[in-house]
Amino acid sequence: MTTRSGPGHDRDDPSLSAIMSERRQLINLAYRLLGSLAEAEDVVQETYARWYAMSDREQASIEAPGAWLRKVAGRICLDLLGSARARRESYVGEWIPEPVPDRTEWMKPEGDPADRVTLDESVNMAFLVVLESMTPAERVAFILHDVFRYSFPEVAEIVGRTPGACRQLASSARRRVREAETPATPSAQQAGIVRDFKLAWEAKDIDALIGLLDPGVTATADGGGLVSARLLPVHGGDLVAHAFADIARVAPDLAILERSVNGQPGLVAQQDGVTVAVFAFEVAGDRIKHIWAVRNPEKLRPWTAG
Repeated sequence: MTTRSGPGHDRDDPSLSAIMSERRQLINLAYRLLGSLAEAEDVVQETYARWYAMSDREQASIEAPGAWLRKVAGRICLDLLGSARARRESYVGEWIPEPVPDRTEWMKPEGDPADRVTLDESVNMAFLVVLESMTPAERVAFILHDVFRYSFPEVAEIVGRTPGACRQLASSARRRVREAETPATPSAQQAGIVRDFKLAWEAKDIDALIGLLDPGVTATADGGGLVSARLLPVHGGDLVAHAFADIARVAPDLAILERSVNGQPGLVAQQDGVTVAVFAFEVAGDRIKHIWAVRNPEKLRPWTAG
């Protein structure tokens, strides 16, 4: 985002540099709160717009500008989460959080490093999907306290509840995360399983695919009504294996590439060099438990060059 200097602001002003240095932190916060990079960017732009709408005197009266920016961004995210539920009800098919690439694979044309999301366990797809099951207040309290280490009094200022109530919200959210957790599989082992899945998929080897899938595996696709995608999740190893084999048959020109998706081993499908789908996986032990396939082109902007 290009910011416009207001009256009396010099681009070399150290206070301006301090304000703009908060951008990456704000992007990271908003992405985890919303599960959408596009919405996170809008939140950050609106946050800065509110800062620059203030007079110099109003800005000078704020002792901790960074904390002010984070508080405003958090409140905007909380409002957006409240309205997101209604929007999701009218969304065509399943809604999956927007996947982000590893920073070395970031293909977003504008390429601003400040827009890149820091990848850790708090952005893996399974974790983001669990966050979607929370109430807006639970999600905000949990992310602010457990991920970004805000104190509960600080969380309370953003959520608009007492510190004690925010503590209960975070505890409830934490319980949801624990209930959904699977034993951690080492990254190298995950990468090997995803690679084996890729090879079996390309070979249309049903038996090999079934052998890599948990019997209760679920595959979910998100086309957003803009491209073809199954509207409902597919359950069970046999059905999921056949579904992927069918994709290989109807799209023989599909190039499947191994990539990091939200900090974990994943796959990217390309046609004529253009990314048309991003696949995230949850691996439990030596089997794939969940597959999330994002096909909505609006969610693939960071993956597409040009």
